[in-house]
Amino acid sequence: MRRVCPCARLAQAVAISKDCPVYIIEPHIHMYSRTTDDYQAMYRAGIRVVVEPSFWLGANRRYAGTFFDYFHLLLTFEPVRAARYGIDHYCCISCNPKEAENRALVDEVAAGMDEYLEHPRCLGVGEIGLNNITDNEVYAFRKQLLMAEERQMPILVHLPHFDKARGAQITVDLIRAEGLTQRRIEIDHNTEDTMPITRRTDCFTGLTVYPYSKLNPERVSHIVREYGAERMIVNGSADWGVSDPLSLPKTIEFLKQDGHEERTLQMLFHDNAYEFYGQSPKWKPNYNIAPIPVSQYQRQP
Repeated sequence: MRRVCPCARLAQAVAISKDCPVYIIEPHIHMYSRTTDDYQAMYRAGIRVVVEPSFWLGANRRYAGTFFDYFHLLLTFEPVRAARYGIDHYCCISCNPKEAENRALVDEVAAGMDEYLEHPRCLGVGEIGLNNITDNEVYAFRKQLLMAEERQMPILVHLPHFDKARGAQITVDLIRAEGLTQRRIEIDHNTEDTMPITRRTDCFTGLTVYPYSKLNPERVSHIVREYGAERMIVNGSADWGVSDPLSLPKTIEFLKQDGHEERTLQMLFHDNAYEFYGQSPKWKPNYNIAPIPVSQYQRQP
């Protein structure tokens, strides 16, 4: 019997309907930490567009220039690398929550962000938010929220890994207090504890499929059944930790088997992310990038 590659099975699973297959948008993934093998597997599984927000690189950066070099890499090299494997790459930039304790550094980074925010591959500000829920983090969070609002850019918000409900409430209170445009904000990394808080806003709500520290497909299924698919965005957020760049096609496969309708899947894995990032005039996803044969760009011996 002929063996079927797991990625081929996933590619079949992501066809929302036989008449109108919909490719996946991965709206939050840290490809800086992933290999080219991951890009190839993602393409085979039906992922055609990714958005990469700024994140922590494993050690706190000590100089503003190291942030700027990182932004430059995300905006110039990473889209080229992704396109070699048939994937369109965008990003969001920020001073992330885990590196927000040094106010002087936050101010210096924020003062130099304009040229990167204006880049055609930069859709918004993110990820920003809270980590340990400190005053310094709130300072950096508020500063960057206002920067994005002034520029009418989408905002990707990171909920803390611990004490999530309190972090979510502080996040929502700050968004309301500043009178921000809630439809331009996605509050990401929700769990069952935070959904009653974040769903009382007009913000988009993110569900992250990430082993151990966030959600699995079964929990996503239950949350969607309780709260519906409107303004809900599912992402994999794969990075340095135990994570999976194929979380989304695998979750689609599970949700199909769990009885969710095709329209729900299309909203969760394509339409809602498209609508959210579509609030940026730079959002022009290309689903038809042809992978380049390795022989055309790889150095030969």
